[in-house]
Amino acid sequence: MEHIKEIEWLSSNYLSENVRILDCRYKLGEPHYGKTLFQEAHIPGAVYFDLEEDLSGEIKVHGGRHPLPDIADFVQKLQNAGITNTTKVIAYDSGEGAFAARCWWMLKYLGHKKAFILNGGFEAWKNGGFEVTTQRTDYPSSEYHPVLQPDMAAAVEDVRMISDGEAEGRLIDSRVKDRYLGRFEPIDKVAGHIPGAVNYDWTEAFKNGSFPSKENHQKRWADINKDEPIIVYCGSGVTAAANILSLWTAGYKNAKLYTGSYSDWVSYEENSVETE
Repeated sequence: MEHIKEIEWLSSNYLSENVRILDCRYKLGEPHYGKTLFQEAHIPGAVYFDLEEDLSGEIKVHGGRHPLPDIADFVQKLQNAGITNTTKVIAYDSGEGAFAARCWWMLKYLGHKKAFILNGGFEAWKNGGFEVTTQRTDYPSSEYHPVLQPDMAAAVEDVRMISDGEAEGRLIDSRVKDRYLGRFEPIDKVAGHIPGAVNYDWTEAFKNGSFPSKENHQKRWADINKDEPIIVYCGSGVTAAANILSLWTAGYKNAKLYTGSYSDWVSYEENSVETE
């Protein structure tokens, strides 16, 4: 598949000079979880990219709980990892897919053509009997020149236009159904969903830690019109990236990420929400 690499491929290429591996393991609510796992064992040559420190920016009044990082800062981190515009970058997490997908989306947003997710993540690699290490790898600094793709991202104004019926399009809520329906809300200050949004739980993009076939994703999105604008959101713009990956794989290249997502939406008092 276009955006996925299998562990068999990586096992033959992970030592290549033009391949970089980004370890994106993380656990919401436990900020040191991923770093600890990385220190205990990781794929040789991998560099750790933290959701909070590397893949997100400073939290402000608006912009959501995981706003995009400053582009210059993110580019510097890529350069520190020895990544150039032609490097094949493979992101992995523990197998859930969302954190690796956030990194993959960020790279695509910068215009990086050779960005991939490791199917099955670290667990599949380890269970396959492949080499792991505790050794950190340092790379010579590189040059990286981003070519931003602004059409990949949606702002609150874009979402309002669709929600209010002033523009055509489909809003997709990627959270679990009970949060979408407003039955409970463990993080954000208001329960519910953006008016007009439909619910597609992001966890359905992965099955038992693996990314299903292209045909599986095409069936999943069969009720969504390919020709209409699509904006995808979740709580803070992280897990929605898994649905973007699923949509793109199914051929919905016009799917955009609402980067601030629901946590940005409810930061505006004038924005309404729906519940069941």
